[in-house]
Amino acid sequence: MDLAYDGTDFAGWARQPGLRTVQGVVEDGLALVLRAEHRGDPPPRVTVAGRTDAGVHARGQVLHVDVPAGAWAAVPGRSDRTPAQSLLTRLGGVLPDDVVATAVREAPGGFDARFSAVARRYAYRVCDDPALRDPLRRHHVLWTRRPLDVDAMHAAAQQVLGRHDFAAYCKPRPGATTIRTLDELTWERPSSGPDAGLVVATVRADAFCHSMVRALVGASLAVGEGRRPVGWPAELLVGGRRDPGGAVVAARGLTLEEVVYPPDDELAARQLRTRAPRSADDVDRHPLRGA
Repeated sequence: MDLAYDGTDFAGWARQPGLRTVQGVVEDGLALVLRAEHRGDPPPRVTVAGRTDAGVHARGQVLHVDVPAGAWAAVPGRSDRTPAQSLLTRLGGVLPDDVVATAVREAPGGFDARFSAVARRYAYRVCDDPALRDPLRRHHVLWTRRPLDVDAMHAAAQQVLGRHDFAAYCKPRPGATTIRTLDELTWERPSSGPDAGLVVATVRADAFCHSMVRALVGASLAVGEGRRPVGWPAELLVGGRRDPGGAVVAARGLTLEEVVYPPDDELAARQLRTRAPRSADDVDRHPLRGA
């Protein structure tokens, strides 16, 4: 299932007791449409490509869910639609306005929404021009009073690309690795389109650890505002420790735009590679290391 949502009123993706979460809303909607309790089936439990934090939005989230064969066949009822078409239509009638299922299909063999993915692409949007400050986008664009040097931000970003240990940009979790492959981090000020005049980051990696994107954006903004030199984000990366000056920016400017998967015949192999332990020796050598 492809999913889009406005994260403003959610306490993040993951289901939490007593809190409104995207996972909780989606699973409850699936349970209703699939009539899980009526049929005596277990409640649907989804696997998502990337767990988003509270306030983070998505246009291109992907999840999978295992559905009993009988429940799947019963979804169309008396209509001549396929189960996938019917599930998509019926979810549109039960999900709240800030969550939309945009596509439903049967998954190919070997597919796993999380472990089969080869890349996730996020965008972070910032406004530094009072004339462009739009109250209707206040939950989706970060406002900063200081003019930003986009060229300096972009130059700084190129120095942290590659496969590295991003411990300096992640909130540590016990037993979790912080080795990631950052394929793209660009900053631009579009001259046309819906983001014209804004300062927009495009961030793409094989996966992200907790708060990684917002920490990278925070370091970039410190450069763009002139508070730090262009080389500072790379120095943080090589140092391997979080710096109090490297603020994690607000979630509201961040949107998951796309999750990328390999061809169907490579899905199972991709799962195995993703699940394999990441070694500290399997990283790119940064020019600053050993200098």
